[in-house]
Amino acid sequence: MLVHAVDDNLVIEVKDDGIGVSSEMKELIFQKSIGKNTGLGLFLVKGILSITGMEIKETGTEGTGARFEIIVPSSNWRVKTYQ
Repeated sequence: MLVHAVDDNLVIEVKDDGIGVSSEMKELIFQKSIGKNTGLGLFLVKGILSITGMEIKETGTEGTGARFEIIVPSSNWRVKTYQ
């Protein structure tokens, strides 16, 4: 997992080294009933994140692994400093 700032947003990046996601499936995987089991996992993740103003997208390359980016708007995160 990697976390970095892009503009005013925070991006949480989670990736693996599996087969990846085809370009045709990048948006479909977030729809209900798409997948090998119940097809609810990423559908629910996207829905829950959207309630809090966040979004998720798949940005990996097929054949080199999946990469999911969760974008957290500037109004939903802060840096805590310790003194």
